[in-house]
Amino acid sequence: MPTFSRLFSAFGRIGLLSFGGPAAQIGLMHRVLVEERGWLTEKQFLSALSFCMLLPGPEAMQLATYAGWRLRGTPGGLLAGALFVLPGALVIAALAALYAAFGTAPQTEALLLGVKATVIVIVVQALMRLWAKALSGRAAMILAGMAFAALYLFATPFPLVIAAAGLWGWVTGGNAAQDVPPPPAHAAPTLPRIALWGALWLLPLPLLWLAGETLLFDLGLFFAKLAVVSFGGAYAVLAWMAQEVVQIRGWLTPEQMVDALGLAETTPGPLILVTQFTGQLIGHEAGGWGLALAASLLTLWMTFLPCFLWIFAFAPHLERLLARPRLQGALSAITAAVLGVIANLSLWFALHVLFAETVTAPAPLTATLPVPSSLRPEAVFLVTLAALLMLKFKRSVPLTLALTALAGWALGQLLP
Repeated sequence: MPTFSRLFSAFGRIGLLSFGGPAAQIGLMHRVLVEERGWLTEKQFLSALSFCMLLPGPEAMQLATYAGWRLRGTPGGLLAGALFVLPGALVIAALAALYAAFGTAPQTEALLLGVKATVIVIVVQALMRLWAKALSGRAAMILAGMAFAALYLFATPFPLVIAAAGLWGWVTGGNAAQDVPPPPAHAAPTLPRIALWGALWLLPLPLLWLAGETLLFDLGLFFAKLAVVSFGGAYAVLAWMAQEVVQIRGWLTPEQMVDALGLAETTPGPLILVTQFTGQLIGHEAGGWGLALAASLLTLWMTFLPCFLWIFAFAPHLERLLARPRLQGALSAITAAVLGVIANLSLWFALHVLFAETVTAPAPLTATLPVPSSLRPEAVFLVTLAALLMLKFKRSVPLTLALTALAGWALGQLLP
């Protein structure tokens, strides 16, 4: 069993180097925890990863929390999860503050265009990886297509899409009997753990309501709901967040939402930290720096505390959960639907980067359509550059982001 100092060293390193999205972060954890330190076996690591994919929220952060919990109990889980998130959270807070102060400057917009061009390629890569994983049959393809159509054409609420897919997978998942291992001896106090961590998670909401902080209460409630339905990773839930924040609530403009996602890709830690950027920017727009700080901390709390709730409540039952065929059927269906969700996000994001103007399709459709004459040649060039660097020459995400941001700034100096 590793000491807390060794645990701090290992997960501090993981938190500082976890660029490149969940696949890269999980690969880094595998190298450190399985290959280098030998703290987890290959089977333990893969079982934990499957378990975390069943849960809402960022699977890489939950995997880190699970590893810490398995090695040193609840204190180890808290330490590992916090170290995975905090470096990126500090960077995001600084970036959001700089963006609030200088985001509309021409030089900043030119740099951000390069970053956003790279994000298009990153999201498309995620879509391609999931395509190979999720579309294993005709039913999966139909689910993905229906999810895309529901979101893009009709702005169907994201939770409804995920719930419908999960219900379909549960019903059709079969009920074959399996040997389910008995619960471990230390798994008895599950309900008290759920009550404790659930109360801690939701505690800010009644306090904000009693204090009359309407905006903060609305933000906290929104991100609490988002944390519960965020199956399939950050790319899946970001489409719903953009829909709610931009189209329904009007808290941010489409350009600000696109910039938030682009800047979140430049930091270590889970991509879902884009929620912190969003909350901080909403707070600044509504009430200045004090409200921005409060909104930033509140968003972090409502987004990431549930990760500890899920892990500490359900990790002792890992083997039993993974033996449920209906649960596996629901997960497979949700994964297929997530493909359509990410395709919707990819299209929405690309349209707002590549075209200066977009319009909404005539009712009853709600699709975003480009204005062809507003195509931005500089954006097309930067997307092509990012695709060459990442797909052809296999350059890393941080290096590609740096080069495309520099190219965007150079184009901004050359073009009127």
